[in-house]
Amino acid sequence: MVFEIRRISERKHQTVKERISTLVNLYLEYAGIDFTPTGSVTLESETGKVKREADQSYELAVNRERPDLAVEVVVTSGGINKLEAYKRLQISEVWFWENGRLRLYALSEDGYAEVDRSCVLPDLDIVLLVRCINIENHLQAMREFRAAIQSA
Repeated sequence: MVFEIRRISERKHQTVKERISTLVNLYLEYAGIDFTPTGSVTLESETGKVKREADQSYELAVNRERPDLAVEVVVTSGGINKLEAYKRLQISEVWFWENGRLRLYALSEDGYAEVDRSCVLPDLDIVLLVRCINIENHLQAMREFRAAIQSA
């Protein structure tokens, strides 16, 4: 059994997590995608040998058994191989936010591969999303993101 002990900047972590959640929720609503935000629900494999708690997660259709998308906000480095845990849990896509950058990983038969465009949200402008996550003012980030997706 592997345990992970994290010491993080709680304020920065929560701020980024909430910003990502707000912007993704705006996008999903605007795109008309039926979704359920499942937050930091603890995901567990059927055998119980793998558990993972994402910072944010989403089911992108009704009556899903597990999230389609998991988001991790990394404020400090280190820790267990999170992608391996998500692979065992069969999460379609995992995003990692670290140092002002968003890295996307899509699950295939061979494991996760880094991708430039989301496979579960293919029309989402990732460059726009990252730019707005990095805006210091939350309200300004929301307004700029909303205006950009509505004019696209």
